[in-house]
Amino acid sequence: MIRFSLKITTLSSHLPSFPPISYNAGMALKISISGVRGTIPDSLTPELCLDFAKAFGTYTNGGMIIIGIDPRPSSEYIKGIIYAGLLSAGCKVIDIGIAPTPTVGIMTKLLRADGGIVVTASHNPLPWNGIKFMTPEGLFLNEKKAAKLIDLYEKKKFRVATPQTVESNDQAIALHIKKVLKVVDINLIRKKKFRVALDGCNGAGSVALVELLKKLGCIVLPINCDVHLPFPHNPEPIPENITELTSYVQAKKTDVGFVVDADADRLAIVADGGFAIGEELTLALAAASILEAAPNAKARKHTIVTNLSTSRVVDDVAKRYGAKVVRTKIGEIHVVEEIIRQEAIIGGEGNGGVIFPQVGYNRDSLAGIALILHYMAKSGQPLSKLARSLPQYVMIKSKVDCAGQFEVNEWLEKVKKSFAGEEMVTKDGIKVVFHDSWVHVRASNTEPIIRIMAEAPTKEKAENLIKRITG
Repeated sequence: MIRFSLKITTLSSHLPSFPPISYNAGMALKISISGVRGTIPDSLTPELCLDFAKAFGTYTNGGMIIIGIDPRPSSEYIKGIIYAGLLSAGCKVIDIGIAPTPTVGIMTKLLRADGGIVVTASHNPLPWNGIKFMTPEGLFLNEKKAAKLIDLYEKKKFRVATPQTVESNDQAIALHIKKVLKVVDINLIRKKKFRVALDGCNGAGSVALVELLKKLGCIVLPINCDVHLPFPHNPEPIPENITELTSYVQAKKTDVGFVVDADADRLAIVADGGFAIGEELTLALAAASILEAAPNAKARKHTIVTNLSTSRVVDDVAKRYGAKVVRTKIGEIHVVEEIIRQEAIIGGEGNGGVIFPQVGYNRDSLAGIALILHYMAKSGQPLSKLARSLPQYVMIKSKVDCAGQFEVNEWLEKVKKSFAGEEMVTKDGIKVVFHDSWVHVRASNTEPIIRIMAEAPTKEKAENLIKRITG
């Protein structure tokens, strides 16, 4: 049976290639460029976790590996299994404990490790968990590198060597915060004494974000910042999951509210007055902050990199400052690699992911929060006014259960027939582009579903784009 769900947010002749991926919808297991993700204990089994750890130990030739986890009850269990797999391959392990995903990336590069591992299922709820793998630069594996790791996992010819040591490092979050504080005007923000509500979802960012906000001179009003009690609500920071924060912002009359997912790489915002402006404006506001502060921004022709499914509002912000936007396939690593190629000033994704190269090359809620507070401080305007100054669009996000590649192909064929003759971008599924709107159909990298998204100036127009595909 096909399940169709809908979410509304205000704010070639050949089929496109499909990224290397495998999943079993019945067992809820995904192995892809985004790592391994499944449910505990039925699909993300001890055997699978052990073999992937052995494969990564083999992939890094027994190198030094940084490990961080989110607070899910199963994360410590999985980490112990990963220890065993890495040690059997002769690796040295540096454990930084519960930490945001971007913190693991920063520490992997800073300590000159041979790789990094994050135990997290990001925005997925319990009982999901997962394993993400990083390069020595602290980047996620691209398609070629992920394919090599998966091949090692499947062939089971693992490196066997004398185990090295397991060490702990408790400085990771402090070092991450230190890097963030260097990229904003701390004194400017401190003078404002912003009242900030924070919903950490009792996730990996709970401690780090409270500490960052305090160092920025904010009056912090935290809720759900106890890592021992995951999760008080669905970790995906979309409006229907953050009603507690919106009510809290309104009741406490805070200047802003921030909410993150379980591993703190996605950031959503609640403006003063308790209005959830969502994830799609996070990158746009962070980009405006950077470009506003950049000397001679219009003369330098800065570049913003984002993916195909991110809101058009990023293009509007870029146009305001004379910058350009480059769009990539979906997947954080695709955005990151293009940021590096373009020497972009900032990048990210419409799911609330801000990637600021001066801090690191991962989606980073700490960097995002600092940039947005800096924008508020420099402008002297409330966040609600800054958000209203941006063009308003309506985005509809829908999804359909998908059993395999054959269903992906069927849906893409529907798009080709429904929009024959229109401009199509086929680097990731099919995106049909119009002068003021777009619709995008693609297979998810993290769940066994097909995502169908549309954006237009009005709800009616966005809905009609979706209906032309779904009937």
